[in-house]
Amino acid sequence: MSQVYVTDTILRDAHQSLIATRMRTEDMLPICKKLDQVGYWSLECWGGATFDACIRFLKEDPWERLRSLREALPNTRLQMLLRGQNLLGYRHYADDVVRKFIELSAENGIDVFRIFDAMNDIRNLQTAIDAVKKADKHAQGTICYTTSPVHTKTQFVEMSKQMESMGCDSIAIKDMAGLLTPSKTAELVKALVAELNVPVFIHSHATAGLADMCQLKAIENGCRHIDTAISAFAGGTSHPPTESMVAALRDTEYDTGLDLELLQEIGFYFHEIRKKYHQFESEFTTLDTRVQVNQVPGGMISNLSNQLKQQDALGRMNNVLTEIPRVRKDLGYPPLVTPTSQIVGTQAVMNVLTGERYKTITNEVKLYLQGRYGKAPGAINQALKIQAIGTEEEPIDCRPADLIPDELEKLTYEIHSLAESEEDVLTYAMFPEIGQEFLQQRKDGTLVPEPLEPVTAASTGTDKPIPVEFEVTMHGETYVIRVDGTGHKSMKKRPFYVTIDGIPEEVLLETIEVIQPDGSTSTAEQDDNKSKRRRASKPGDVSTTMPGVIIDVLVKEGDTIKEGAPVLVTEAMKMETEIHAPVSGTIKAVHIQKGDAVNPDETLIEIE
Repeated sequence: MSQVYVTDTILRDAHQSLIATRMRTEDMLPICKKLDQVGYWSLECWGGATFDACIRFLKEDPWERLRSLREALPNTRLQMLLRGQNLLGYRHYADDVVRKFIELSAENGIDVFRIFDAMNDIRNLQTAIDAVKKADKHAQGTICYTTSPVHTKTQFVEMSKQMESMGCDSIAIKDMAGLLTPSKTAELVKALVAELNVPVFIHSHATAGLADMCQLKAIENGCRHIDTAISAFAGGTSHPPTESMVAALRDTEYDTGLDLELLQEIGFYFHEIRKKYHQFESEFTTLDTRVQVNQVPGGMISNLSNQLKQQDALGRMNNVLTEIPRVRKDLGYPPLVTPTSQIVGTQAVMNVLTGERYKTITNEVKLYLQGRYGKAPGAINQALKIQAIGTEEEPIDCRPADLIPDELEKLTYEIHSLAESEEDVLTYAMFPEIGQEFLQQRKDGTLVPEPLEPVTAASTGTDKPIPVEFEVTMHGETYVIRVDGTGHKSMKKRPFYVTIDGIPEEVLLETIEVIQPDGSTSTAEQDDNKSKRRRASKPGDVSTTMPGVIIDVLVKEGDTIKEGAPVLVTEAMKMETEIHAPVSGTIKAVHIQKGDAVNPDETLIEIE
């Protein structure tokens, strides 16, 4: 059989790669009827970063999204991306949590589970594969494709054979960064097809501009399943356009049989929808062959750009892209895919922003160096390992989850006052802090999604401004005013460019009162001076090196503390960092509490 089958990523990886996973369910459902008519092999619509984005930014229940999509797409397989023992979080979970998550995902609508491990450690896949098979769903084992001194074609083939023997129904090549070249694709696919009895899928990001050529070479060498994205969300760090691949294969032995005109209608719909999310567009999600050096995948680039913007450090992106390969080498060349991409990327950001390599080391890097994520592909920098975890730490040489006792009952108890279902418990399990916050806000009726900036001339890509025209009458005189443009809303004194009775003018508006999401108001001066903490200047002043949020405070006034002991935990860019006591002494004052936003060099705790 030569027909090629298509998996479309428009509802998951496409918008994760280009607009930081911000597409809302309300913009997916209206087009589902047409998506369901296409005849895709599957639609990828869940997993990856969608779960996190739903509760963190969109204030949507991800389980409700899945149920809604299942109802709206009755004739199409729904597919999710699952991080093996990590599920959708950033740590390994106990086996009972993995089994329950997959059981409920299947019950709520998932048909195909693409299962990967960020370390390519297949020990971390077995429980998930077994659970998918028990649910009578399609288990797809995944190679996280990467290049390094320790990765080879032979190694990838052997890994695939082992996943097939573990029960996988298919094998996917996950080229998350767009590292494949046409010739390497041909070699790898040919070798896999020769050795496997299950279908081979190819998932390649278009970052370097090679993905469509790679897919054609994969098809010519026996691959019959390709991942694409509707054109409005294709290219750059996303995937080859669905319409283009369908057109390329039409009237050949590989014809997909898909209706090109129907796909074009869908493309026009998403073309308009994308404008709505213009504030999440990044200049770093276009074609960029530097990925062949820095290996940063599409979803990571999009999110990294937004995270640097939040730190007011977007101008240092190139420094971060240069630092990432260095950190990756120090950690033994892990493939850059969630969560290792986040671990490596965040550490690289910290190295750049603090101006000193490994001055601050995230908790996740420490866990990685302990072996809590699995076996590193290559040798780890021993000096870094000693700096991070010391010399007394026993190396973990078993499957990490073997050390984690069942935890579902404990998690259920912790969140029982807010959880209305087993799904709610798993939401809390994936992301304890933001999961609990989401469930509390749902209970209180205060769920408010992040605001979307209005569509302007700049965001639509047109040369002509979108005018707002009105009349103002003062003291008996009427003026015709047209607003031709504005400065960014974040500016304290925001310029509005207007025409008054045909005469161009510039008006500066200074915000003096702000309406908060809860309906309360505050003055701009109050907002600017929200933190009254003094600048850290004494040896015993505890501060952070990056803006973040307090996750936990580990000490209280009057405690005796030793130099180097942890005193608080912060979160920045989804990664947690322990802050340690700079000196030994007694806790004199604690100026923060859980949930507080903090800035660099503020005195958070005083030790004397």
